[in-house]
Amino acid sequence: MTRNQKLLEFVEQMAAMCRPDRIYWCDGTEEEYQLMMRLMVQAGTAIWMDHSKRPNSIYVRSDPLDVARVEDRTFICSVRREDAGPTNNWADPMDMKRTLSSLFDGSMRGRTMFVIPYSMGPTGSHIAKIGVELTDSPYVVANMHIMTRVGNKVLEVLGEEGDFVRGLHSVGAPLEKSAPDAPWPCNAQHKYICHFPDTREIWSFGSGYGGNALLGKKCHALRIASVQARDEGWMAEHMLILKLTNPEGRVHYLTGAFPSACGKTNLAMLVPTIPGWKVETIGDDIAWMKFGTDGRLRAINPEAGFFGVAPGTSMKTNLNAILAASHSSIFTNCALTPEGDVWWEGMTEEEPPEVMDWLRRPWYPGCGRTAAHPNARFTTPAAQCPVIAPEWEDPDGVPVDAILFGGRRGQVIPLVTEAFDWQHGTFIGSITSSETTAAAAGKVGQLRRDPMAMLPFCGYHMGDYFSHWLKIGEMTDPSLLPRIYYVNWFRRDSQGHFLWPGYAENCRVLKWIFERVDGKAQAIDTPIGRLPTPESLDLSGLDISAAALQELLTVDAGEMRTEVPLIKEHYTTFGDRLPKEFNEQVKLLEERLAKAV
Repeated sequence: MTRNQKLLEFVEQMAAMCRPDRIYWCDGTEEEYQLMMRLMVQAGTAIWMDHSKRPNSIYVRSDPLDVARVEDRTFICSVRREDAGPTNNWADPMDMKRTLSSLFDGSMRGRTMFVIPYSMGPTGSHIAKIGVELTDSPYVVANMHIMTRVGNKVLEVLGEEGDFVRGLHSVGAPLEKSAPDAPWPCNAQHKYICHFPDTREIWSFGSGYGGNALLGKKCHALRIASVQARDEGWMAEHMLILKLTNPEGRVHYLTGAFPSACGKTNLAMLVPTIPGWKVETIGDDIAWMKFGTDGRLRAINPEAGFFGVAPGTSMKTNLNAILAASHSSIFTNCALTPEGDVWWEGMTEEEPPEVMDWLRRPWYPGCGRTAAHPNARFTTPAAQCPVIAPEWEDPDGVPVDAILFGGRRGQVIPLVTEAFDWQHGTFIGSITSSETTAAAAGKVGQLRRDPMAMLPFCGYHMGDYFSHWLKIGEMTDPSLLPRIYYVNWFRRDSQGHFLWPGYAENCRVLKWIFERVDGKAQAIDTPIGRLPTPESLDLSGLDISAAALQELLTVDAGEMRTEVPLIKEHYTTFGDRLPKEFNEQVKLLEERLAKAV
């Protein structure tokens, strides 16, 4: 328990509204985690997986109406509408609290309210933040055990006076006396994921799935934390963090922001093909960065686990993720094999003859539907990753040497571009774009802008977010700032074939970036930034034609000129809150392109 009066009052007030049958304070122990697993199995929410194939792991199927984030039901409830910006759904905080209070009234009848004190980041780190989530879902408790640091050790750091992000979650399905429970309780008709940035609160109702319910993830670690970062002078970003070591043992740390379907998790756990080079993982999804006493940005991974998309993950695409999930994991909405293991599309080269799909139906090759839901997930402790870096929980964070932005572009954008400086790098991050795939909503190949891969996750006006990036660049000696790069693994030739092999071969781009940071690799100036010379990119053992390399490392000024109107149109979204520096960057780009042959 705790003597923190703010926390005790929060629990008392929310319990009075939600009216649970009992209140359980989570202590974060392994015994508690096992209790949650047993509760889910007994309730029919989960089944134990075959111990010989997937030890200490469970398999869960959600309700078909509760399978993913619900962006149209996600709100930023800032006091002033303009602070939410044009890319977020806004609701008046007073009005939304009234709506939610009526929904939460009695929502936990027949259930237990679990009090989850959690730390985003290593417990006690000066970069970490504490939150408390109240929930009526054992599934949430178990997942939060994996994804965050939970329990008494967090309460000790919080102390009697410490403050915290307040999170309230309910599946919205009260249990009446003698009424049976659903295997996956939820409220499909009334879903709300609401953020109150001014008061550092999150209220989530109706969904029990993923980021809708695990409030430490996108809700706290990005939407609320981005506001905290703005107010306190640090950065909360949708970025991987990796450690890159050369054969001589020299180390650089890189972060990277990529929209969905661009290989972010694969890059974080990459297995290099160049002898002697090594990649280790700090984090695969979120980075919090603060300036250290040395004036450098230092990053922590605020999460303690991986909440990975299962389909497409295989020994070929991400060996280390597969190995990490070999035990002590939670699998949601995958397919189940007759032997008691999981399967999903892309997991194996050959499809199994028959599995039970995520909707409890027999599935077999050629039946015309997928076996796993496209958003099927595995929740796995980061410590189980074979290439987790020894310093991944360093409370002081790791010094960031380079920041990568990237998207899926079939044409125009070169393999890798180095920004001229921090302001130019912020500019190219702000125009990050990706072509939609078959798995995304909308027309295939449609170009979508996702600045810094933060568009769905920034808790305030994106124009102000851009300004915050520029301010960060003024807070230290420019020579101490990370270099910024834009990468594109997805360039295609005129026949539609990929010009670059991608996956593990992306280590060749990382090597060039590493050597640029060291002042060794050569580059040439182009209108959009600095590109590798063909000789500076290590292609040893790689079968790639001179023509393909030429296309990958060429800036076509004519094609780039067609991008400029699209950038200007993109910027109109942010109105008068767009930093004036960005309009100047567009003008400079136009001038450089005009001079190009």
